[in-house]
Amino acid sequence: MSGASGGLAAPVRVKRGKLSKRKKGKRVGFTLDMTPLVDITFLLLTFFMFTTTMAAPQVMEMSIPPESVPIEVKENELLTLRLRNDGKLFWNMANDEPKPVSIKDVRKIAETENLRPEVLNKLITVFKVSEDAKYGEMIGVLDELNLAEIKISDVISQKKDSEGNPEKRKRRFTLAPLDTADVNLIKGL
Repeated sequence: MSGASGGLAAPVRVKRGKLSKRKKGKRVGFTLDMTPLVDITFLLLTFFMFTTTMAAPQVMEMSIPPESVPIEVKENELLTLRLRNDGKLFWNMANDEPKPVSIKDVRKIAETENLRPEVLNKLITVFKVSEDAKYGEMIGVLDELNLAEIKISDVISQKKDSEGNPEKRKRRFTLAPLDTADVNLIKGL
């Protein structure tokens, strides 16, 4: 034995498969330049922030007069809508018996009653809502009343006032809580 090495020899690796005469290439370090990716990220972020702030919020404007102002109303010029806490809606003119109605039919009723010749541009709509009624149902009724205003305003603007100008719509509307008298009136319906 030549060259005594005083320890155990390293195990010999045996290659499996064919022997290849190809040399192993040197491993080259890999670097990724992140600068363009950061630029694109900020551009996208800026774009999405800009486009989302451009969307206008949807707001329903309502102006309600102070409660301390009493107003005298002719019975034949009053349309009353009542929304119970169970979601049932009722309507009546003046002192007529309340009748059940679905929310989708409110527009037709509002148009028909507002365009009657004897109350044209004089009708007052009272919408009485139970405190326990669902907010979505109340908004549904208000939306239908607002959509009815399109046809009502169009018909009224075709008439001329004393100066020959198109007549303006005088919308009269009030929102009130459903009181115990109203609850008793529509209780059995």
